[in-house]
Amino acid sequence: MKRSLSKVLTSVVSASIVITMTVGLAGCKKSSNTSNSTSKNKVDKIDVFSMTANFAGMQKGWFGKLVKDKFGLEMNIIASQLQGGDSKYATMMAAHNLGDIVIFGDDGQKYTDAIKAGLVLDWTKDGLMDKYGKDIKNYPKAIQKAKTNFGKGSSVYGLGYAAANEPVTKPSEGADMTFGPIIRYDLYKKIGSPKITSLDNLLDVLKKMQKICPKSESGKKTYAFSLWADWDGNMMNAAKNIANMSGWDELGFLLVNATENKYQDILSKDGQYVNGLKFLNKANQMGLVDPDSISQKYDDAMGKMKDGATLAAELPFTVGEYNTQDRKNAGKGMKFVPFAGEKIYSTGFASYGGNRVISIGSKTKVADKIMKFINWMYTPEGIEEANYGPKGLAWDIKDGKPYVTDFGMKALPSNEVAVPQKFGGSTFKTGMNQLAFNNVVVTSTNPETKQPYEYDLWPSYLKASATKIDKEWQSDMGALTQKDYVVKNNMIATAPALMTSTDTPDSATTQKLNQINAIVKQYSWKMVFAKNDSQFNSLLSELTKKANGLGYKDVVKFYEGQAEKQFKERDSIK
Repeated sequence: MKRSLSKVLTSVVSASIVITMTVGLAGCKKSSNTSNSTSKNKVDKIDVFSMTANFAGMQKGWFGKLVKDKFGLEMNIIASQLQGGDSKYATMMAAHNLGDIVIFGDDGQKYTDAIKAGLVLDWTKDGLMDKYGKDIKNYPKAIQKAKTNFGKGSSVYGLGYAAANEPVTKPSEGADMTFGPIIRYDLYKKIGSPKITSLDNLLDVLKKMQKICPKSESGKKTYAFSLWADWDGNMMNAAKNIANMSGWDELGFLLVNATENKYQDILSKDGQYVNGLKFLNKANQMGLVDPDSISQKYDDAMGKMKDGATLAAELPFTVGEYNTQDRKNAGKGMKFVPFAGEKIYSTGFASYGGNRVISIGSKTKVADKIMKFINWMYTPEGIEEANYGPKGLAWDIKDGKPYVTDFGMKALPSNEVAVPQKFGGSTFKTGMNQLAFNNVVVTSTNPETKQPYEYDLWPSYLKASATKIDKEWQSDMGALTQKDYVVKNNMIATAPALMTSTDTPDSATTQKLNQINAIVKQYSWKMVFAKNDSQFNSLLSELTKKANGLGYKDVVKFYEGQAEKQFKERDSIK
């Protein structure tokens, strides 16, 4: 990249002088990656290629207006999860253009391939981050990881999501954990609030709830679980979520324990992943799984959640569609109810950032604007506004402390509440940030307010927002939030956040991985919908045989090496 001109000519000069200077300064031609400094009020349309987004199209509403007004950018989001998956990525790689902003789902092969191909910018070149990213430097460990793991000690091609300046062994979740189970608490109380003694017993409880609430508000049949396949990666995500409730998380074809240095491969006959499939299969045999699950998308499932057709959820954040203020004030709502022996997988604060990565595409013409935008999302203002809307709309500051406004009480976390035109119009939900990338973890502390960035952890909000169903749950459980409960009752397993990244497997291993994960997902869904235990076991045997024939054990061996590398860093933390 050629060095930018240090200043702009502002005086009128003769044509001969202009020609002379143009020739003399040809070697200092302005970089093609940065916008023309004479057009700072110009609005540029950029492409954001996100491998994590669940929305495709132009960013609308309040967030779109914020970014346009502050940075002169309009964002067209290209979401590979909705627009072709890996084939979309391959097509864009082949075209040597990944867009202006690139959000990688992890820091594995796709990210490293993009670096090798020169398709993402080095933020250290031409002073890009020095000039426009000064607030990013408040997160030095995230920069250190980028340089050490991917930049040969000096370059920064992107930063990991959800960076923080908190202990890596401290649970990083907010009021809610990442995993449940979350169930219709009003129905649970109607059947007598029975103690849930195991995962299987949870299904018995859900069946009783289904019997007293067989129809949704629109008349649809209710099910305990309405699943979707578009989030599946190397395995069926819904089955993996069950393992997360016992303190395990995925690493390739392994599940790794949060607190103990041990792992198991996902096809282990009595392992956590297969147990998750068995749980969902039993649920299906009991009539508790929506038959549309095998073909529907995330948005379809959320529509059913909103309608009250779903009585349980694996992921707490998905229940916001049902948990409106009106319903909760009326004593209806989805709340966490644990089962005996539960150990919810938790992640410590990632001072180095997580494995999702935000980068700047090498073909962009407005790298300076984009760097300013990314930097803003590392500032207290940007963190609050990118997540919860412009100051003065859903939240504000009084006497140095944040509070949720009357509008925010109706709109947060993602409700269809009309937004005034001066803030972007449309609805609050429509206007939400669709990038699916948090630069800083919102449960960390805002240095300006001395409180977490996350609004539902503000003392003012917890006091003001408690609805009828919240107060009942708090009284019954003896806790203010799900996180408060699991910490108090030792039902949490926190994996320390690590700088160690997963190595990219070689091409032969990658080919095997992709071939095998396709049949793992295919067979997993078949197993969930198996008619009986015999068919389930037969499908598992068939899957195992096919996977082994494609080199499953070779892939497992690679990820065992990655797990051991993580354990080494864990031991150094202890």
